[in-house]
Amino acid sequence: MIIKNRSKICLIISAAIFVVALVLTLCGRGINMGIDFEGGLSMQYDLKTTTEKTDIESVLNGMGVGSYTITVQGAGNNEVNIRIKDVAKDDIQKVQADFETGVKEKYPDAVSVGDVNYVGPVAGATLVKNAIVSVLLAAVLMLIYIAIRFDLNSGLSAVFGLLHDVLMMLSFMVIFRSVIQMNSSFIAAALTIVGYSINNTIVIFDRIRENHKKMPNAPKEEVTNRSIKESLGRTVCTTLTTLITIVALCILGVASIREFALPIIVGILSGVYSANMINGYVWAFLEEKRASRKAKGKKA
Repeated sequence: MIIKNRSKICLIISAAIFVVALVLTLCGRGINMGIDFEGGLSMQYDLKTTTEKTDIESVLNGMGVGSYTITVQGAGNNEVNIRIKDVAKDDIQKVQADFETGVKEKYPDAVSVGDVNYVGPVAGATLVKNAIVSVLLAAVLMLIYIAIRFDLNSGLSAVFGLLHDVLMMLSFMVIFRSVIQMNSSFIAAALTIVGYSINNTIVIFDRIRENHKKMPNAPKEEVTNRSIKESLGRTVCTTLTTLITIVALCILGVASIREFALPIIVGILSGVYSANMINGYVWAFLEEKRASRKAKGKKA
């Protein structure tokens, strides 16, 4: 198999996805923020009977609540997960009582065993702040580690790829906002992908370092091509085995697991894409620039 540098094309594709997400955001179709961030009411019920989503929607519409999402799951379609935004703390008990009354009218034999949680907007703002700080802190620490373990250009390339993967996940959340919701599960998925993506990159950079010693006079792009080719078997095997597990969880898991699995799938694919198609060539570009500056310095 012949490996060639397609990083420019890949960067154009990534930039196009980012631009689409940005335009949608400016048009008011940005990330679908869950109650973990905006605040609201979460109600989970096991009704012990087969439940139709349209019946639950009818109950909520009759209550006159604002924006909400409904998930019906379980082996017998008996578990109902409802998230309602824009609910005041003082109205929680009323909303809960009205919902349970409406469900009893639809399903007289239903057993309403509920778990009700309220998230205030202040807690949501704190979660956003902590999430941003966590990703930035992880990026800085990884830059320091890789710069010491390899070299500064490797560290910069790896962090570039890391930020690329996080932006890709955010972009897909904007584009597929009706499917993926921003909540605490997404934060966990993003931090997981930060570790997964950087691991793929380090494996390739380790191979680049070995090949660079064997081919000291070869162009950096050629060294990168060879290193990616030698790591390709490992990349395919680890990615497929991971995806099989995550896709199974996404298809068979409950709503909370699915909310975690979907961003993970996007992040894994983006991590493999950036590690093999972008990061190594960013390193090669930076190394060639550094060598060019050094050569000009000697001539001067």
